[in-house]
This record gives sequence, C-alpha cells and structure tokens, in this order.
Amino acid sequence: MDRRDAATGEFATIPAVLAERARRDGTRVAVVSPEGQLTYAGLAAAARRVTQAVMARSVRPGERVAIWAPNTPRWVIAALGVLGAGATLVPLGTRLRGPEAAGILARSRCRMLLTVSDFLGNDYPGMLRASGSALPELRTVVFLDESRENRPEELSWARFLDLGEVIPVAEADARSASVAPESISDILFTSGTTGAPKGVPTTHRQTIEAFTHWADAVTLSGDDRYLLVNPFAHTFGYKAGIIACLLRGATMVPVDRFDPERVFGVIERERITVLTGPPTLFHDLLAHDRRADCDLSSLRLAGTGGSSVPTELVERIRRELGAGEVFTGYGLTESTGVATVCPPDTPMVLLAETVGKALPETQIHVVDDAGQPVPVGQPGEIVVRGPNVMHGYLDDPAATATAIDAGGWLHTGDIGTLDADGYLRITDRRTDMFMVGGFNVYPAEIERILRSHPAIGEAAVIGVPDARLGEVGHAFVVPDGIAEIDPAEIIAWARTHLAGYKLPRRLEIVAALPRNASGKVLKRVLRSHVAQP
Repeated sequence: MDRRDAATGEFATIPAVLAERARRDGTRVAVVSPEGQLTYAGLAAAARRVTQAVMARSVRPGERVAIWAPNTPRWVIAALGVLGAGATLVPLGTRLRGPEAAGILARSRCRMLLTVSDFLGNDYPGMLRASGSALPELRTVVFLDESRENRPEELSWARFLDLGEVIPVAEADARSASVAPESISDILFTSGTTGAPKGVPTTHRQTIEAFTHWADAVTLSGDDRYLLVNPFAHTFGYKAGIIACLLRGATMVPVDRFDPERVFGVIERERITVLTGPPTLFHDLLAHDRRADCDLSSLRLAGTGGSSVPTELVERIRRELGAGEVFTGYGLTESTGVATVCPPDTPMVLLAETVGKALPETQIHVVDDAGQPVPVGQPGEIVVRGPNVMHGYLDDPAATATAIDAGGWLHTGDIGTLDADGYLRITDRRTDMFMVGGFNVYPAEIERILRSHPAIGEAAVIGVPDARLGEVGHAFVVPDGIAEIDPAEIIAWARTHLAGYKLPRRLEIVAALPRNASGKVLKRVLRSHVAQP
C-alpha cells in the first residue's frame, strides 16, 4: 500500500516515514548505544516487533499507550512500534512522582504502560502502586529494562515481544499502513509551570510538517550524529530529536541523563555533530573542568532557545565548544513544540536577542489586551496561528476556549515584540508580570540586567507583596564562580542600571534555580519559598 498522503504526495504519518527511511537508507546507522547500533532497516524491524506485541495485547487504533522511562534506544523502538500499531503515544517525564503519573495515565485512559523499575533509584511501577490511584483501564505494564514480571499485568521486554509472534508480519504492516495523517499520534502534557498539566493531542501530519520545516531551518542532515539528551517526554527531545532524525536519516545517540562529563565523553567517542538543549545545559558544559581536555572538533551545530540568549553564551558555544553554527527557537507544546526558528546563518545580534521568524505556514502576531495587533516594536502578548497549532486540549473545552480565540489564534501567555522584519523577541510571561506602585514590571528585563553582572551566572525575579507599593521584586541569583556575592553590593550596582520601581528590594544567593525537565525556571516554587514563614 502506498503510504503517501493523497493530497500532498508526502509521507504524512510517522510509520510511513520510518518505512520509507528503511527502504531508502536501510544500511544507514539510526541509533547508537553503548551496547551497539541499529541501522534504519534494523530499527524498522525492531519497531515492527513492538507493533505486533501491542496488537497481541488487543490495543486498538486510537487507544493510548504511555512510556515512562529515560532516553534509551528501547524508548525509540517502543515509541515507533506503538505508533505503528495506530495507538496514541503518551510520554511521561521521569521526574514525575507516582500521583502525578497516575493522574496523567487516568486522564488519558492509557491501556498500556512501558516503563522501567530502576532509574536513578526510582521504581516507577512501585511509585504507581504506592500512589493508591485506581487505573482500571491500564491492563498491561511492560518493562523496557531487564526487570522481570512479578504481577499478572506485568511483562518483561522479552516476553512482551514473544507474545507478538502470534500476529503475522503482514498484518502488522497493514495496521501501520492504515494509520491516517489526521490520526492523533501523541498526547504530550504541558509542563505545568502555571498550573496543572494539560494534555495536548497532536496529529501525525502536524508533527511531520512542523519538524520538516524545523529540520530545514536548522540545517539538520542525514550526515549528522545527534546527541539526544533532552527528555523524550518533551517535544524538544521527542520531536526535535527522534522525529527530526527520522525525517532526515540522521543518527540518534540517546543519553539517559545530563551529566557534563558524560556528555563530553559521548561527544568525543561518537563524533557527535549536533547538540541541543536549554541555555542551562550549555552554561553547565562551559563551566565544567573537563571541557578543555576533550576533543569536541566534531561538533558543528548547537541549538538552544525559549527566550533571549546572551550574546556571550552564543560566542562561547562557538569559541569554546567549537560549534560553529548555533540556532535558537521558540515554541509551545500547544504549537507542536515549535513556532519560530532563528537559523544558524542569522546575524549574531538577532541570533542572541531574538528567537527568529515564524516557520513557513505559521503566523505570529503581538497583540494588546483587546486582541488587536500592536505597533512594530511594542510589547504585547504573542499569539500563534497555523497548522501546527493544537485543535484543543484533551477533554478540556473550557481551557481550549481560553487558549484559542474565535480566529484560531493561540494565546501563548508570553510577552514579546516583533520587529519590522518579523523577528520575535520574548520579553516575559504575562503571568510573571507584577505591578510596583502602578507600574508594570517584567521580570525578564531585570533578569537580563542581573545576568550581565560578571559575578552572576543565573537570575530569576518574582513579585512579592508589599504594603506600600502592592508588589516589589525579589531576586534569586546563582553565582558564576566561587567568589562570594554581597547582595547589598549587587542591588547598589543594579540601581545604576534599572529604574527605581524595577529594582529588586531583596536579593537571595542560591546554589541553583528550581527547573522542570525542559529547563524552565519554576517560579511557583520560588514564590512558595518566599511565602514560607
């Protein structure tokens, strides 16, 4: 059966892309691990075995299958096999606790969970049991590691695959070929930085179109060897990682956790050419002692983003890590993970201070509180419209109506500006803004100024109650070295760089800022810290 989309002639489902990649580039190395490597033909065959096993467990097209595990080759194989069975993938972050994971499994009505019993001391099935949550629709738990089944619903990896042998290969291939471009490929849950995570269903077509444009913009190619350290439970790891590699025929090198020394070793040993991550990942790599001792000459491309990136960081990535090409970008789970890209050939000032221009077919506006576009260069809420924007949150029409207006514009909650050429600058989160004596204060502006001090590596600012002014700024800073920081001196320095109403009234020195798995600072954690007596 021809797996091309009738309207476009393109391969518009993930199983179809995998099949075509195996046909055209079957001998190309797809996945590398310490245990060995898989070609694209081998990856397709391994994924088909998972498809057979999923079918053998009576999972029907459209039903949900979760993966709660670290980045490994088996995660890649399992995910592609689940999608080949026509099921919907629900990735869970490894930092979730039992009740959090149980809540997502229940809300998405998952029939199967693929997981591990030991990662960084976490027993995920044990955490689920300890949560006491009822999950009547969850019928099968499969171990991706070498754990053995101890309960009736549990299956070892080997036994799971063996059960699939009752499904003929032709039947599995027919199931994969029957997946439609508009079928829901996955449901990713938002990070929950501003509240309870919400499920975002995405179609095969949306994912493939968005990350075809993304791969074009960032210059990813089949000759690249891509270190995948961003968690697969997030779009940055799963879609800008696995799916982008699949679309280009690049080699995937999964790493289950970020450790600078380990990452340097993998780059050197595997001749990695592409490395992506939040700015904190690059800060940690640049601060590590072993950097100068490693051969990083293979690196050609580094990607980061989500907000403005200091020019100095871009320069240091190029100079000290040897990645001559750097790109930035911006997106949300609700926009299939990507909305803008600043390609590697963009002038430095734009690369560092903006997140680029809208992807092809995507529109970006900046609007006022009435939803009307503001003049060029003026701040307002960033709204996005295009085929990459979600159709709605999972089983939450009220939240959908709040997020997407009648014109189809996704209201991001982010504050930014657009210049005359369409380059987008992110200046803050609408929900992070606070008011000091009637003046709007955007923390990102203060954070940028604080980070420019040579003794400060990272900074986060929140608004806290004040009897006279309503709210005032409270700053948390991470030192950029071993030298002691005097908060009073920093505030005195900041007084010469900021208007009085923007000046933090208190500054705390901390060892690290609380972040979620995708690198976002958890300001609600900082607020709760300040609220504690």
